[in-house]
Amino acid sequence: MAIVLSTAAVRAETTSLAPSGVESVAQASVSSNPGDTSIRPFQVHVADEVLADLRRRIATTKWPRRETVTDASQGVQLATMQDLARYWQTDYNWRKVEAKLNALPQFTTNIDGVDIHFIHVRSKHPRALPVIITHGWPGSIIEQLKIIGPLTDPTAYGGQAEDAFDVVIPSLPGYGFSGQPATTGWDPQHIARAWVEIMKRLGYTRFVAQGGDWGDAISEQMALQAPPELLGIHTNMPATVPDDIAKALESGEPAPAGLPADEKKAYDQLDYFYKHGLAYAQEMSNRPQTLYGIEDSPIGLAAWMLDHDIRSYELIARAFEGRPEGLTREDILDNITLYWLTNTAVSSARLYWENKLAFFAPKGITIPVAVSVFPDEIYAAPRSWAEKAFPRLIHYNKLDKGGHFAAWEQPDLFARELWAAFKPLR
Repeated sequence: MAIVLSTAAVRAETTSLAPSGVESVAQASVSSNPGDTSIRPFQVHVADEVLADLRRRIATTKWPRRETVTDASQGVQLATMQDLARYWQTDYNWRKVEAKLNALPQFTTNIDGVDIHFIHVRSKHPRALPVIITHGWPGSIIEQLKIIGPLTDPTAYGGQAEDAFDVVIPSLPGYGFSGQPATTGWDPQHIARAWVEIMKRLGYTRFVAQGGDWGDAISEQMALQAPPELLGIHTNMPATVPDDIAKALESGEPAPAGLPADEKKAYDQLDYFYKHGLAYAQEMSNRPQTLYGIEDSPIGLAAWMLDHDIRSYELIARAFEGRPEGLTREDILDNITLYWLTNTAVSSARLYWENKLAFFAPKGITIPVAVSVFPDEIYAAPRSWAEKAFPRLIHYNKLDKGGHFAAWEQPDLFARELWAAFKPLR
């Protein structure tokens, strides 16, 4: 068995072909007893032959010729990908992140026929506030590993005992070590309900939620569903774009006259993203199953994942040029390798197809919301937009650095934001 995804408590009914035809338990996607609500311990170990096959596939990559421009306007640059490939093939060590994951309390539980994987770390401090934190695409639980320490043990990181959290970090359905849904219907609304169920199964009667990217969409849906246990949410990529701004962006018009400086900056950021950064989302929203290449080629997968937004790409490219800032080469490859080993390139893309929500449009949330704005996010939400979108805005702060993968890039700043954001709800 090439990939052992859990202890004997996990029941894997289906097998799939892992890279190079090695048969493995790729996902424990559908429990043999969907009515089983138990929480089962989880560990992961990847067989040596699967890792050897990954290195072989990287070594035999069929490369295109270099781009005909001197910048990234045609996409992920050849030099960046070849630097990544060299490091991935010769120096990268998956065992380090595997050990890090297995040192954490990990579990699976079956919800609506899909086994959901999650990390659950309880704080040693009494009266810690439970928080469920949701990653996005092309992220994973790897994004949040650096914030577990400061959130669960704030006194070791310059905080106070009363800042402590119990931390729950689930893998989205179809992502990482969670199961791959065999039927449609796993949209953000469904996932939001599943997250509430996880927290209830863990015995929490009051908790908060946090997310960016898909994590924001799911946390905002939790807020709209407003279960009595949910006290409030925090987001680092809020949906705040007013209707008139959205219409101007969709029609390609210039920014409305007279916008304040922060709103004009947000408009320009969104305008750039709509014109130059949405291709991946459009493909996954319409034809996710067509992306066989990223399931079959590790370099194809890596390039697809790197081409999310220009600021993140620049951050990642610097790391492979030997100038890490916020993210290391290991950080980046831990995340990409997780997608590769779990065969979740296409299954993760299906969330875009499932989603029918306007991503940046305000949803009418009435429970408390906290917002942290990082300057290199897809757009830096102005306070004026946040106040209109969230009538019970309990925290708003603009940070000096950080981008789309804020918890991953700037874990200290991110943790401090959560300490401050949820203080009014304790």
